[in-house]
Amino acid sequence: MPDDELKEAYELGLACALAAECGRDLRRCAQMYGGLFPRAAFDSDFYTALALTGAFSAPWATSEALKIVNRTSLWVSAVDRLVDRTTTTRTQVEALVRDCLDVADGAAPRAAVTRFLADLRDELATVKDFEGLHPLWRDQLAGMFDAMARAWVWRDTRAVPTFARYLDNADSRGSCFVDLSHWIYAGDEWARRHLEELRAVSAHVQRYLHLLGDLASYRRDVSWGGLNVLMLGVSHAEVTNAMGELAREALELLKPVRERSPRTAAYLRRQIGFNAGLYGISG
Repeated sequence: MPDDELKEAYELGLACALAAECGRDLRRCAQMYGGLFPRAAFDSDFYTALALTGAFSAPWATSEALKIVNRTSLWVSAVDRLVDRTTTTRTQVEALVRDCLDVADGAAPRAAVTRFLADLRDELATVKDFEGLHPLWRDQLAGMFDAMARAWVWRDTRAVPTFARYLDNADSRGSCFVDLSHWIYAGDEWARRHLEELRAVSAHVQRYLHLLGDLASYRRDVSWGGLNVLMLGVSHAEVTNAMGELAREALELLKPVRERSPRTAAYLRRQIGFNAGLYGISG
């Protein structure tokens, strides 16, 4: 076998080993917060996919460096389920949001979901820059909850937003919050000094992932009455065309980032490519 093939196979093996280690951490983590991750909603495939996404987005990292990105993704998935499947009134949604934001501000947790968030907050606080970056982190968290609550109202009232409005609400996916947490915890010095700039690029990638996730979950969303971009009167072709444009724009935005922090840029590029391959969908 040529050396380049050996190198490629070796790198794939390392990434798979990293994913396995991350997967074990995610399963241990889920067991710590009883009731938040029921097996019916979070099966073994879920943890495998989450661990693979983290490992292949940053295969150069250690499992310790990926701890926050993976665990924050896990927490966002739990919150998404609570908002989508568990809360039945707007008052319940608002109470969940209020409790989480209070904990983000330093309050003591009162439930499994806020205990998990408090643990994430405290782990981030081990980073010396977190005190100064906390307002940015909290703002991104609030933006995620605003978008989730807006999507809940659309679904509850059967209001149909425009495609553009729906896409602008992509913070409901939570990947920007995950990215920001990752860069605070494990990003290089350039990334930590340019988080506002990176948020803008991350938001562009998030819009792509928002549409990608909807295409992958359409049948499931239809089965339980969830909200999906294909329910807005747009065709599959229109969505994939929009995804293609978003991907092209994101890659263009990443060019200057690549010059200053190659791994930061690679992390976002690989998210686009890996998730498209994982779902077997490309724009």
